[in-house]
Amino acid sequence: MNPVRAFWLILMLIASPVWAFQTRVVAIPSVAMHRSFDATVVLPDQYARGNADKRFPVVYVLHGSGGDNTDWTANSHIGKLADRYHVILVMPDGGHESWYIDSPVDPRSRYETYVGTEVVSYIDGHFRTIAAKQARAITGLSMGGFGALRIALDRPGEFGAAGSISGAVDPRGCEDEPGIDQVFGDPSQDADFWNSEAIVASAQDFGREHIALTIDCGVNDSLVQSNRLLHERLVELGVPHDYAERPGGHTWQYWSNAVQYQVLFFAGMFRHAAQAGAAA
Repeated sequence: MNPVRAFWLILMLIASPVWAFQTRVVAIPSVAMHRSFDATVVLPDQYARGNADKRFPVVYVLHGSGGDNTDWTANSHIGKLADRYHVILVMPDGGHESWYIDSPVDPRSRYETYVGTEVVSYIDGHFRTIAAKQARAITGLSMGGFGALRIALDRPGEFGAAGSISGAVDPRGCEDEPGIDQVFGDPSQDADFWNSEAIVASAQDFGREHIALTIDCGVNDSLVQSNRLLHERLVELGVPHDYAERPGGHTWQYWSNAVQYQVLFFAGMFRHAAQAGAAA
């Protein structure tokens, strides 16, 4: 090989990070729904190669409408974030149109209980996690963004941080979404439930429950207005949070970029909580 070419090849190998995370698919049972669902778990390199007693914080990442547990790993490089920030990533299957709620009209659809309680319990029981609110975060895209915020609000003892990427944060603007009425009920007859589930209706609880919060949406996304309204309400209430709008629409190009900022935000929260715990 040409010496100059060999030199540049070696230089590129040195400069390029080597990602050694492990990806596993596990079947997590749901007592609430009497069946099991697959979840994709990404373990950082340090999980296998480091101290066998070391435990890790966890970021739960939810898919959007029509997706499943494979969406994030198939359409983004999310796995490298496990190595970069020393976290476990968990991507559960939340059903195609579940909206991650316990449906008042379909007793078979109890995805909030599944993701917010059953999945968390399984992951803590089968992996070396730091099983504490301060070491758990949850986020997601579109329907999953709504689900992440809703689950964090309804289970504040489980999650110390929450995020939303291009989130459908107000279902009242999504009445035409196929299948949404099958879990929320009729928008007119069940209006009270629709209203109560809108994230803006519970915005003050993020502050009261001390949930670290990060929200972003593309400026060309049809959901950006509802995200802006939620941001404005949070500002009005004095609830600390990060909010960002970036160029882009409702696309994987936007989501795969945005998730990097969200996991960075969560890693900072985990680090701060660990330092505070050590100092106490």
